[in-house]
Amino acid sequence: MDRITEFLKSHVPYQITVEATIGYEWFALLAEQSAARVVLAHAGKLRVIADSTRKTDKVDAFVLAEFLAKDMIPEAWRPTPRVRQHRGLVRRRSKVQSRITCIKNTVRGVLTRYNADRESLFTKIGWQYVSKLDLLKEDMWVIEDLWEELGQCQTRLKKLDKRLDEFALTAPTREAEARAVLASMPGVGTVTIDTVLAELGDWQRFHNADTVVSFAGLDPGVRESDGRRKDMRLTKAGSPLLRWILIQLAHRMKRTTARWKTLFEKLAHRIGKKKATCAVARRLLLVIYAMLRDGRAYQMASVA
Repeated sequence: MDRITEFLKSHVPYQITVEATIGYEWFALLAEQSAARVVLAHAGKLRVIADSTRKTDKVDAFVLAEFLAKDMIPEAWRPTPRVRQHRGLVRRRSKVQSRITCIKNTVRGVLTRYNADRESLFTKIGWQYVSKLDLLKEDMWVIEDLWEELGQCQTRLKKLDKRLDEFALTAPTREAEARAVLASMPGVGTVTIDTVLAELGDWQRFHNADTVVSFAGLDPGVRESDGRRKDMRLTKAGSPLLRWILIQLAHRMKRTTARWKTLFEKLAHRIGKKKATCAVARRLLLVIYAMLRDGRAYQMASVA
């Protein structure tokens, strides 16, 4: 660390660009102590490097320096310390929840081979039922091991939920107001609120609704040539966790609210259920963005 600091200070005055990849933050903070300017480069938009046939650290550094000198670096947004902490908690919760789902599916898979799966499997009654089954010795051992891990993961999930609740209590005014605005939307709970706010970060950084949709990867790709236009699949760029939570919200809204159910059914008739769900998720994101931008609670709409 001292050698890096000494090297940087030996080049004062200087400007430096850092790619927004994993582990960039410590170096950016270190460089800020002596640099006239630190530019955080959007790695995904630096296609000239990604598509290069001669990709080495020296080539990358030369291209970054050249782009910086010409002020052509596509800058990435730099999350605040609070956003980084929030994302860490939210993404950890998502990993634990995914593991819980994986464990349950594995247990059900084992029991399915014995035609012994049941709806109330993961309850006290369900465990009593499993413990009395006539399973092969090693299969029972695997289930017991998975059941123990399931209990550990559920304990971790409760700890994370508590930590997120405590984190929310320390929210600055703008974030607290945003939480209240999102809570006014039917079908939106604390998990959805935390995920949306953590993954979006500062929603005011988006120039318009299209950039928000693009960030979530919910915009369909387009191929156009000779006046012909073809809509392709979703780009799936940006935050996969934000996209996932919006798809889950779309599933809930189309089942529980008349407005979104009607929209889903109209779209499904024309483009199919899967694409219709993605379209609903995209429109839900537009509504959420407008709510955050304007600071307005969700408004119920009559069914057309």
